[in-house]
Amino acid sequence: MEFTLPTETGEQLAFGAAAFVTLMGLMMMLAPGFSLRLLGFDTPEFGTAPYSEMRSSLGGLYVGLGLAAILVAQPFVYFALGAAFAIAAFARILSILSDRGATLRNYLLLVVQIALALLPLSYFFGYI
Repeated sequence: MEFTLPTETGEQLAFGAAAFVTLMGLMMMLAPGFSLRLLGFDTPEFGTAPYSEMRSSLGGLYVGLGLAAILVAQPFVYFALGAAFAIAAFARILSILSDRGATLRNYLLLVVQIALALLPLSYFFGYI
């Protein structure tokens, strides 16, 4: 197996999104308390359960999906990455509309999720 960096602009942007997702996942896995505070969650009343969820369900998933896109570098893996973040952005919009979630933090995270969806999907569909 040979690892090469992408040379096309579209694939470089999709690769960058995958790298960002991987770094976010590593931060969630290795520093769950910091990640939770960064996202605005205060967890003392819940014990250690939020740390486990941050490390595994969020961090592990982000690292796995991001690394798969980076290492395999196939269009359909970038599609999976983009589709996952597109659905996450849709879920955040539902939360903003249904859960009184119209906060600056939610809007900023929505912009990040849309960008992380658009970069790999635009590459997959040939727009960039």
